[in-house]
Amino acid sequence: MATTKRNPVMTVVAIGIGAALIMILMRFIALPSPIPNTKIQTAFGFLALFAGVFGPVAGAFAAFIGHALNDITQYGTAWWSWIICSGLLGYAMGYSIDFKKLQNGIFGLKQIITFNSVQVLANIALWAGVAPSLDIIIYKEPINKVYLQGLVSASANALSVAIIGTLLLVSYAKTRTKSGSLSLEKD
Repeated sequence: MATTKRNPVMTVVAIGIGAALIMILMRFIALPSPIPNTKIQTAFGFLALFAGVFGPVAGAFAAFIGHALNDITQYGTAWWSWIICSGLLGYAMGYSIDFKKLQNGIFGLKQIITFNSVQVLANIALWAGVAPSLDIIIYKEPINKVYLQGLVSASANALSVAIIGTLLLVSYAKTRTKSGSLSLEKD
């Protein structure tokens, strides 16, 4: 039977590994968009799996740290409004996934619908609402520019998570042994 309890030491180690993977994916495996300074992030699809396996807090910290490292190493400065939203997205995705069911090999249609409903709403709220608003407040960015970037990011990230994240979560669930599926053979 799969364990349903998270090991805190393993979670801390996983946050470090997850942050590094998110930074690498954001930096090297992001697709360009027609909007300046906006990319289609494949990293958030991986974040869905990570947050499902290690939980919402680990998802939040891995996304926050990974995004911060990406910004600092790629642009020389951190864009905190978007980094905060990455962390919040990691938390929302982790919260939307039933850890015990996932560990027991269950990620069916009901879980897919719940997960994607939450992630789409979170992507829209965070990237089309919170991040652009923080850009205006913190960085005095032009309103039209940041809301266009936010709408493109919300759409692209929601689609990326819906495809990549769902496929990874379904695949992961298939690798888990379902509770009660093993039986003892008698000679």
